Amino acid sequence: MPQLSKHPIHLGLGATAVSEPEMTDMSWYADYGARHRSDGDEGRLVSMSSFDKPWSVWEMHPRGSEVVVCTAGEITLIQELEGEHVRTTLKPGEYAINAPGVWHTADVEERATALFITSGIGTEHRER
Repeated sequence: MPQLSKHPIHLGLGATAVSEPEMTDMSWYADYGARHRSDGDEGRLVSMSSFDKPWSVWEMHPRGSEVVVCTAGEITLIQELEGEHVRTTLKPGEYAINAPGVWHTADVEERATALFITSGIGTEHRER
């Protein structure tokens, strides 16, 4: 069986779900976008990642919300809201939503795993 951490799922139009090729590096995202461009803003990427240190970048999804679900460990989501950095610590089973256009990053002190459901079209990154 595929592992979500290696083979994300694309949720597309018509209530479809497609297993994706193995995620190997950052170029994977461009290929993913090309494969599913026709789903537009309604397409969602479902992925799972583990972290053992704080993120090195901020990111923002301009055209849709992102759901972040902690599945193991503890992750602190940091969102820029009205010029403030709002910190939300998630434990297993807890979630947060990054609204469209909200810049966000995360801190991890030990090891954490999170599931992401992302509307990724137009995603931007900046150094932290």
